[in-house]
Amino acid sequence: MSFLDTLRSAFKGGGGDHVPLARSFTSPWYFANDPGGARQPYDYGRDVARAFLDNPVAQRAIRIVSESVGSAPLSVSDPKLAALVRATSAGQSLLETLAAQLLLHGNAFIQVIRNGAGKPVELYALRPDRMSVEQGPDGWPVAWRYQVGQHTHILQVEDEDGWPQVIHVRGFHPVDDHFGAGCLTAAAQAVAIHNAAASWNRALLENAARPSGALVYEGAGDTGGLTNDQFERLKAELSAAYAGGANAGRPMLLEGGLKWQSLSLSPADMDFAELKAAAARDIALGFGVPPMLLGLPGDATYSNYREANRALWRLTLLPLAAKILNAITEGLAPWFPGATLAVDLDQVPALAEDRERLWGQVTAADFLTPEEKRALLGLAPAQPAAQAPAPKGKS
Repeated sequence: MSFLDTLRSAFKGGGGDHVPLARSFTSPWYFANDPGGARQPYDYGRDVARAFLDNPVAQRAIRIVSESVGSAPLSVSDPKLAALVRATSAGQSLLETLAAQLLLHGNAFIQVIRNGAGKPVELYALRPDRMSVEQGPDGWPVAWRYQVGQHTHILQVEDEDGWPQVIHVRGFHPVDDHFGAGCLTAAAQAVAIHNAAASWNRALLENAARPSGALVYEGAGDTGGLTNDQFERLKAELSAAYAGGANAGRPMLLEGGLKWQSLSLSPADMDFAELKAAAARDIALGFGVPPMLLGLPGDATYSNYREANRALWRLTLLPLAAKILNAITEGLAPWFPGATLAVDLDQVPALAEDRERLWGQVTAADFLTPEEKRALLGLAPAQPAAQAPAPKGKS
């Protein structure tokens, strides 16, 4: 270890070596094929397109979570830190983008852009699918490679002076030391089922909401059936004149020996609505959104919309926002020592009833002193009242 590294560790409170890390042999966002081969390998770009661009349930769930985190009221101790966090970078909201990236990818990377004086002036959310890790001898990240087309930009974890350049926010991954797992990995199959059910229903609707039939040849005394030319001609005529929604219900003119036999679906085969609803609930579960907030039928877990909204904040939004804000606070600690950054719970409308209940309980506790009540409510100690000056001539 060089003298500068030793000095840097002394100021940072370090001194011990990290436990060595190792990369897993599979991609951090990869699902292996099932033994039967029916399940495709997980591909982030493909599944993001299927979920966020093609599936309305997944897109709405992601937007509810990310936009709520991005618009959450904040309690910030330093105005300069608040300006950094609330500012947009390249037209994107920082907190909203980070929340969406954690849901989809499981990782979020924030580039700390500094001015000539070394002060941070902008926080930029990098695309996590373009990032790859560059490990040191002990397996810990020393740099990140940001790949854009044929160009690779190297971002050091810390520069030569020990200042952080990239803040990495990651979700939990049980078998990967460097990257986290996103919610989309678990919801990808539900998204695929929902999309497949929608495509099937659309194809069925274009076919007059009934399955196709069979064209049966009943030529008397002709055991040879149709010739190849006759078969190809009939197939071409059926496809041109009777296929598609525009030709639904059109009467069919048949030649001698031909008979149209209609087919039907069983009630179980027609139950695609329930299949879509079950897949939609799985998608909502994967992204941590109560199904009621997405307008999904058949789910009565929450008694009303207000309870569902409160559960969304308590179980999904607040933990995700705390993960992001704590990572930003820790990454910017060299420039903002002792700063605090958190969601202001008093300003969240969905939690107003919880706050009102707490105030009522604390107010009714006569055995507590006013100072203890203020501490329980998270308020600063009361300032002593200024004494009025004594009248002249009186001591």
